[in-house]
Amino acid sequence: MKSKQAERSEETKKQIVESAGRLFSTKGYDSVTIRAIAKDAGCSHTTIYLYFKDKEELLHQLSMPPLQELHQQFQYLSSVSALSSEEKLKRISLEYIHFCLQNRNMYDIFFNAKSTRVDGGDPELEINKMRIEIFEIMKKVIREYLSISNDNQILAFSRIYYYNLNGILSTYSYQHEPLNILMERLTPTFDLALEILLLGFKEKLKKGK
Repeated sequence: MKSKQAERSEETKKQIVESAGRLFSTKGYDSVTIRAIAKDAGCSHTTIYLYFKDKEELLHQLSMPPLQELHQQFQYLSSVSALSSEEKLKRISLEYIHFCLQNRNMYDIFFNAKSTRVDGGDPELEINKMRIEIFEIMKKVIREYLSISNDNQILAFSRIYYYNLNGILSTYSYQHEPLNILMERLTPTFDLALEILLLGFKEKLKKGK
């Protein structure tokens, strides 16, 4: 059985993380200070340092668990042998859209706060390693679908694919419909958008030959 002190400590830590998430989502990661988080959490800034080394560690605490879940789901979908590469890509795309709309207040923090280039070598932060691994699964399935080996082409097409997914998200992330209703209403549009994009990739490859 936990002592009252241990329970209070856990509650304080939980409150700090919740305050950080709330402030990051409304003000942006770069604009938020440790002192602002402490004020929102109702503790001193020195208290925060008892639990977290710095703001980056708070970002890690908030972002890694959901990103790891998304990564696991991507790994599973990309490995299902019964699915064609096109079906894998569609399912991964819908999974990504669903994930980001489910976390519509935080997905920009999950993917962009303290981010580095996806082709910039070995990143220092674990969160950026996870972001790159997620992007690499997308690249792998796009490579399978297009049946090309040119790394520069794959990176270019993967970036375009990723930009389009995030364009969809920027359009619908402020909708106030429940997630299940939003996904049901818009999934046919998402599918059509991806189909047109993939056809465009294949047409570009044909013209390049």
